[in-house]
Amino acid sequence: MASAVPHPRPSLLDYQTAKLALTRNRRVGALYRLLQLAVLGYLLGWVLLARRGYQDTDPAPHAALLAKLKGAAVAAGGRRLWDVADYGWGAPGENGLFLVTNFIATVQQSQGTCPESPAVPDAQCVEDVDCPMGNPVSRGNGIRTGKCVMFNSTHSTCEIYGWCPVESSTLPRKPLLAEAENFTLFIKNTVHFTKFNFSRCNALQTNDSTYFKTCTYNPSSSPFCPVFRVRDVVEAAGETFGDLALLGGSISIRIKWDCDLDRPAAQCQPQYSFSLQDRRTASYYWDSQRRLYRTLLKLYGIRFDISVHGQAGKFSIIPAAVSFGTGIALFGTATVICDLVLLYLDKEADLYWKEKFEEVRMGPLEREVGVELCKQI
Repeated sequence: MASAVPHPRPSLLDYQTAKLALTRNRRVGALYRLLQLAVLGYLLGWVLLARRGYQDTDPAPHAALLAKLKGAAVAAGGRRLWDVADYGWGAPGENGLFLVTNFIATVQQSQGTCPESPAVPDAQCVEDVDCPMGNPVSRGNGIRTGKCVMFNSTHSTCEIYGWCPVESSTLPRKPLLAEAENFTLFIKNTVHFTKFNFSRCNALQTNDSTYFKTCTYNPSSSPFCPVFRVRDVVEAAGETFGDLALLGGSISIRIKWDCDLDRPAAQCQPQYSFSLQDRRTASYYWDSQRRLYRTLLKLYGIRFDISVHGQAGKFSIIPAAVSFGTGIALFGTATVICDLVLLYLDKEADLYWKEKFEEVRMGPLEREVGVELCKQI
């Protein structure tokens, strides 16, 4: 078996020049073409089509947002009418709105003395000494009077001075404002891409004053109607209104603009996505003062958090040249990989070494001829 031929190693002062060698190796040839096709697919499919690498982009539009709730309902089991002043929390124009869907009512509270709730751990007692007078109940509803009294037949708690009776904690089994699923959420959003001086609104520009009173958003039939039904939003987030309305939750509404300004402006449309963030939000309290009495409502509901994102792109010669230059440079990696395969992995690697690298030594006569040629040049 012939011994391997040692490969010449260049020194610091040697000069190397490229030498082309035609190698009839079908496996390496197939690998070379596959690598070229992969680079071409990456350049055309990802860089140019998917990422639009030939465009200059503006990834930070200025956004203006207006959000309002609309609707009216009567709470189950009662005669009180709830409208937007009662169930809608959050000033119009803010990025978040709170819709009341359920509540716990403690009616006709007045300031006086009464037993603290047994749900408060610090209020439980056995005798009066457990209720030092004048000390507030930790996480409770009032100030201790110094007495331990019976709350019911099974619990004794400290008597307090505060709003009595204490807040109720019995939650209805069904949401009291079940009709809120038919309420509507109006979202008007305008974006402005300063780099291209281009603005777009998610609402249809129309002179018909009744359009926004009759339309409901649909991604295919009414994409420019900014009126959303609450039940549709909840279902789009993967939840049912009845379950979410009982204890409340938070839904994220994401408005995304992806505008290709090389196409007609009418094709720049927002994309809406809805996702459930939390099954329960913080509880809100609403007090209605009426002389010496009040009705305390502990409110549960759905919070809508609205965010706007987007970018716009337009053809520019600089990013186009960079993308094409990067793609052309990547074609060189096919040659490098195939050379490494032939030099180190192929069974005929030694033969390829000898054909690819050739050491040329110049004698005294060749040096003189070379010097004369350099002088003539």
